[in-house]
Amino acid sequence: MATRLRSYELRPSPRRSTYRIAISAKEGRQYNTATPLPLTPIQGYKTLMTPKLGSWKPGDKITSPHNSFISIDVRTIPPQEAYRLIIGGIIPRPIAFVSTVSSKGIGNLAPFSFFNGVSSNPPCVVISISRKPDGSKKDTLSNIEETGQFVVNSASEWISEALVHCAAAYPQGVDEMEKVGLTPLASTVVRPARVQECALQMECSLHQMVEIGDGSPGSTTLVIGKILMFHGADGVLKNGRIDAAALRPIGRLGGISYTTLGNVFDLEVPKV
Repeated sequence: MATRLRSYELRPSPRRSTYRIAISAKEGRQYNTATPLPLTPIQGYKTLMTPKLGSWKPGDKITSPHNSFISIDVRTIPPQEAYRLIIGGIIPRPIAFVSTVSSKGIGNLAPFSFFNGVSSNPPCVVISISRKPDGSKKDTLSNIEETGQFVVNSASEWISEALVHCAAAYPQGVDEMEKVGLTPLASTVVRPARVQECALQMECSLHQMVEIGDGSPGSTTLVIGKILMFHGADGVLKNGRIDAAALRPIGRLGGISYTTLGNVFDLEVPKV
């Protein structure tokens, strides 16, 4: 399925599993969501090799490539500078592609990388939704407050450009899913639609909200959602487990940078 989007620039780099996406003003590029995005890695990153395992034992000295530190008193710097440290240092971050609907039935779709799973009994996820630069609430948060429902859709390589496009500052009332040409798929127990092009979808009800900060820019609301239904595409969800290679997830880095799954290795927790 071809979707007309703004064109995007993939910036060159020597690392294949990391790339940047930057929105440009030029319209008209055709992007096929059914085929892999041609990735080009970010300049300045060294290729990360799978670590050599089996040679270390408890008590052995570990040699770090870093031996001096720069200390920053985060209490004394502006929120914008603290934000840059956080998004650059906590990496890679999984991305929740969140679909919601307002009480008037207007859909919204936006990505969030302050996101994770937090419990299995009950099964819950958490999304941090920050304030807009003017301190007002984002549509995603307003919609969840109104309806108590949302869907977390997965972020994979083939949907990268459409996902980033949905992060643009659309006016209130614009349905991003319709705007970028993604396909709504009816959910089974909640009102917001799922995204058909996403390999995993979690239908959620609001479990709890936690306010952090005073509501000014940089403040956020932690939205904890209880997973009611879990949907997985054939070939990705296999015998109750997720095939990460088939999912081909992307993760968030600092700035406008993203990463793919990269090298994978197994390391079992020992019995002591």
